[in-house]
Amino acid sequence: MSRHVITLFGGTGFIGRHVVQRLAKQGAQIRIATRDIEAANFLKPMGEIGQITPVPINFSDKASIHRALNGANQAVNLIGVIFETRKHTFKKIHVGIARDIAHSATKAGLNTLIHVSALGASLDSDSVYLRTKAAGEVAVKDAFKNAIFVRPSAIFGKEDRFFNILARQARFSPIMPIFGCQNIQNFKFFGLQTPVATNLQGDGGTRIQPVYVADVADAIVRILGKSSISNKIYEFGGPTVYEYKSILELVLRESGRRRLLVPFPFFAAKIIAWIFELFPNPPITRDQLTLLKSDNVISGELPGFSDLSMSPAAVEAILPTYLRQYRPPAKRNFREA
Repeated sequence: MSRHVITLFGGTGFIGRHVVQRLAKQGAQIRIATRDIEAANFLKPMGEIGQITPVPINFSDKASIHRALNGANQAVNLIGVIFETRKHTFKKIHVGIARDIAHSATKAGLNTLIHVSALGASLDSDSVYLRTKAAGEVAVKDAFKNAIFVRPSAIFGKEDRFFNILARQARFSPIMPIFGCQNIQNFKFFGLQTPVATNLQGDGGTRIQPVYVADVADAIVRILGKSSISNKIYEFGGPTVYEYKSILELVLRESGRRRLLVPFPFFAAKIIAWIFELFPNPPITRDQLTLLKSDNVISGELPGFSDLSMSPAAVEAILPTYLRQYRPPAKRNFREA
């Protein structure tokens, strides 16, 4: 692999920096295609002098995409957004840019293109995020016939926007909403008996199979190292499937908090999410709530970690390493049973 030149799009991101670190240890020559050269400089110390090179790119200029790929052997597209803005829509990022990268990869004669998509990607999904992820796969496949697709479940790790957001919420909120419950039993609200039905699934909420970011990065690097792999779709999930309620219980345990878990109807949550969307960096959006209406677990019908001789890390083994920071000061030196 030391003779290979590998171009990474999204190399400064959550998964990307882990991929860079692993490729650098293997001696790969790495190009980081980025709109902000200075923002990518923090990656350079991961390798030897000159091994990791940020290269400027402007996605409005297809020639710059081609320059980032010209002379490379392999490429990985890790670019994605979890919420839309007027400038960066799901369609533009997940479909348009993905198509342009794939076209340029074909034109540049690359051997391998790995495209990071999402578990549950489907053209029939109610979620715009998942629909555009699926449309992006179609666009990439049309442009680069032997593309390899990676579909991870919810990714967790020190800088994640999943467990960290829940832990921050537990810091300040007396309740934690459980999304995806079958129904909410009659409860008293200011003395009034109130039945509320949500008509959703599962008493513990939606099922999720969180996967550790380091495992996803390791898998990508292993795929890059196997020239025999092409034209495949991989699904990556952790070793355990959790109901949403269990996820919240894990967060509360590791952050040393005691909070009331309350089944919450999606229609009410969407009103709150709509308000959050008025802010630049919303903690949750209406489309993300739509995602939570469907289970996010591997199908078992596509290749995964076992096909790469890997065993993914358990959530319980990793969470304590970074959720401890959310504990009250008196509880930071011990873990509750």
